[in-house]
Amino acid sequence: MKVEGLSYRSIWFDQKVNQVKIIDQRWLPHRFDTVSLLSLKDFQVAIRDMWVRGAPLIGATAAYGIAIQMKKNPSDSSLEEAWHLLYATRPTAINLKWALDRCKTKLLPLPECDRSTAAMELAHKICDEDVEINRLIGYYGLDIIKDIAKKKNGKGPVRILTHCNAGWLATVDWGTATSPMYHAFDAGIDIHVWVDETRPRNQGSLTSWELGNHGIPHQYIVDNAGGHLMQHGLVDLVITGTDRTTAAGDVCNKIGTYLKALAANDNSIPFYVALPSSTIDWTINNGILEIPIEERSEDEVLRITGKTLKGDLETIQVSPSGTKAGNPAFDVTPSRLVTGLITERGVSSASKKGLEKLFPEFIRG
Repeated sequence: MKVEGLSYRSIWFDQKVNQVKIIDQRWLPHRFDTVSLLSLKDFQVAIRDMWVRGAPLIGATAAYGIAIQMKKNPSDSSLEEAWHLLYATRPTAINLKWALDRCKTKLLPLPECDRSTAAMELAHKICDEDVEINRLIGYYGLDIIKDIAKKKNGKGPVRILTHCNAGWLATVDWGTATSPMYHAFDAGIDIHVWVDETRPRNQGSLTSWELGNHGIPHQYIVDNAGGHLMQHGLVDLVITGTDRTTAAGDVCNKIGTYLKALAANDNSIPFYVALPSSTIDWTINNGILEIPIEERSEDEVLRITGKTLKGDLETIQVSPSGTKAGNPAFDVTPSRLVTGLITERGVSSASKKGLEKLFPEFIRG
């Protein structure tokens, strides 16, 4: 996507300096910075401390982390250490393990002298695949928006509500939940996006920044406004992303997603989840019982960083001194509340049968 007229991916290999670079998302939307990741420790910190975030981007970043480590030390022990260090950074997003396992499977059979080149080639491939997968998610999601626009017959825009940031900043490009929005807008369909702020890290501000750069009409709303808007007929469709999806169609996404799904169900509003197949965990069926939920620092709840009226970035405390906070980063939305799953192979019902029909190679006996 473009930022100030220049095309960017969220992560890329800069051949001029032979370095992996990322958009440092800690400072968005107030400041746009890029940074180089030079060591395994850099990749570990970038994922853990959310310089990068979003399940597909975490996976791609981990693949580059393995490649950088293989250049430094291509031994079996080095590969094993890198796998464990990177895997421990974020426990919920399954794309992290998917990418790390893919690297390990590819590299272990190779002679050590071949691993550095092979690892970097695989990291490039994972990134390029992610861009195409997300483009296809947008292609299939576009049909859903087209159908709603047709039914509205020109009577106002298709009003889409989204939660968190499942945009190009959360992937390598295009995004998951936002990809259908970009496709629809570029196709000339009148859309309006309700953007949840998504406390505690306010990732909705990243979605707002993305949509604004693309010229898509949108409004930034507090998390608790969604149900009210649905009750008053101001939402036609909900699309979110997911960090892990079970084989039975349960979806685990940013905390608060479950409440949006409940409100959508109560108001007969379609609730879709956009995801690459790498986000499906075929080994589990019950998301509520089996998906590990990351508990993040209470500081994310007790403090907030923003831009002052003078234009300075500052972190302030929003709670009384001495207050303790809980900070579960994700919740699980049961498949019964999900209208459909938008994947790179089409739209599936949120069910084992539906997913296996699209991805028969993953059927387990």
